[in-house]
Amino acid sequence: MTGTSAHNYLIDHSQFDWPALLTEWAWLLPPKLTVWLMNRFGDLLLVSEDGSVHMLDVGGGSLTRLAEDREDFCRQLDEGDNVNQWLMVRLVDRVVAAGLRLGPGQCYGYKVPLVLGGDYTVENTAVRSVTEHIDFCGSLHHQIADLPDGAQVVLTVRDGPER
Repeated sequence: MTGTSAHNYLIDHSQFDWPALLTEWAWLLPPKLTVWLMNRFGDLLLVSEDGSVHMLDVGGGSLTRLAEDREDFCRQLDEGDNVNQWLMVRLVDRVVAAGLRLGPGQCYGYKVPLVLGGDYTVENTAVRSVTEHIDFCGSLHHQIADLPDGAQVVLTVRDGPER
């Protein structure tokens, strides 16, 4: 995939206050990082102090080291199924074909979170505010982080601070 077409699967993230927005993710993230890229599902590609590239899978609630640096990431993007995994290309294409369009400050999110049994489908996808999506997913994953798979949960949904 060329760099130009990869941009079709990214969102301009420059207008967001990332230190404030990532507050709900502090339990998982290293203290110093830079938000480099954001895919259309709100997943973040982060660069740590040592230059390595990590993916914050907002829907899945995980942080994974992907590459030694930005150049290594760009090289790996075209390998295997990485572009689809990292930028959600196939699902974004299906969602766009179904008529779901993003406006400024929006991303795609799951109606039923993946961790609560939702699936990677068009039917389970909705347009969300980036700030609300990232805040909600961070809070959700933080609340269940130490639970074993299959545990029954009672979640507390609260109004967060306005951003």
